[in-house]
Amino acid sequence: MKKIVEIFLAKKILFKSLKEIKTKELGSRKKVNIYLGVDKKDYYNMITFIEKKSRILIKETEDFVELHRRLEKFTDTKILKKHILIKAPLCSKAKLHLEGLGWSIFMLG
Repeated sequence: MKKIVEIFLAKKILFKSLKEIKTKELGSRKKVNIYLGVDKKDYYNMITFIEKKSRILIKETEDFVELHRRLEKFTDTKILKKHILIKAPLCSKAKLHLEGLGWSIFMLG
């Protein structure tokens, strides 16, 4: 979690609270880390961290959208800001699809 906080501090995004949500709690078996944060303006933020060797394709982006929907239902809140931290190759069509849905994409080396 420290690494994620440092990434957002570099982008000048601060969170009042940040907690990890297990994907099992959302009824998913995806191997991603999900965090729920509250920023300075009291907006809820979903942070998804993905680290893998294979390319992220457009069909996987629907899984992220589904995880967002499930997290809103699980926490009974409206999550306005969605961030995705990716440490993997990303298909250009998948990137356009996520950006079109309002996701902020951070590519990690």
